[in-house]
Amino acid sequence: MAPKKTSKGKSSFFGVRAKPFGNFRVDFSDAGRRWWLGTYPSADEATRAYDVAVWRAERPKMDLNFLEIKTREKAEWLVPQGIRMEEMPAKKKKRPSVVVTPGESDEAAMAQFAREHPEYVQA
Repeated sequence: MAPKKTSKGKSSFFGVRAKPFGNFRVDFSDAGRRWWLGTYPSADEATRAYDVAVWRAERPKMDLNFLEIKTREKAEWLVPQGIRMEEMPAKKKKRPSVVVTPGESDEAAMAQFAREHPEYVQA
């Protein structure tokens, strides 16, 4: 199965992103956790690594890219270099911003922000 021609970091496979220099990045999400699987020289290798992660996580087979692979052992065998699953740290939540509208003073905007978001205000 050859990947479709795509642009700007997209590929035609689940979990695989094309990088600018011809490599393919693979990451995987499961149960609220994100996993980094690595960078591979071809979309095919990257896609097979993603499928191994799906098998390891015991996700539904519909999440696979290659539905014709029937066992986890076969999927692992098709990725000769293996995969390394590293958990990615959770992204920090963005702090809310303060928008001052025309005619509103900075003090009024800051007072409103302090009322709405006391967790971001220091004593």
